[in-house]
Amino acid sequence: MWASVIAVAGTLLGGALTGLIQFRHERAARADRRADALRSALGELVAALGDHRRAMWHREDLRLTGASPEAAAAARAASHATRSAVTAPLVAVSVLEPSLAEPARRAALAAFGIRDATDHTALAAHREAAIAATDALVAAAGRALA
Repeated sequence: MWASVIAVAGTLLGGALTGLIQFRHERAARADRRADALRSALGELVAALGDHRRAMWHREDLRLTGASPEAAAAARAASHATRSAVTAPLVAVSVLEPSLAEPARRAALAAFGIRDATDHTALAAHREAAIAATDALVAAAGRALA
């Protein structure tokens, strides 16, 4: 009889241990998938911010130099496309790692703010501020992922 009790107890403990190990393994795998998704979204966001900065620089440079209306319209359309490309990775980063939501938002707003410069010096200052905000996002992401 004791042999049967020990066998049943061993079977139950073995099943519980197996379930615990599977639970921990799945939790670790879920964390790995989340970290991979965050790294991917961060890469997409930083690239989209860079593309938008370049498009806005070009657009504003054309405006400041008095380019043709056709060239200005094409640059405006390109900047609208690059601005739209920022939205999805910005949301993904903010949802996947809430501590990065504010630095990501500041980087996006700085890139969006490259407009209506009074001269090339102001345009360069806006661009540098946008680069600095993106660098701050990257630094914050490094701390969050460490």
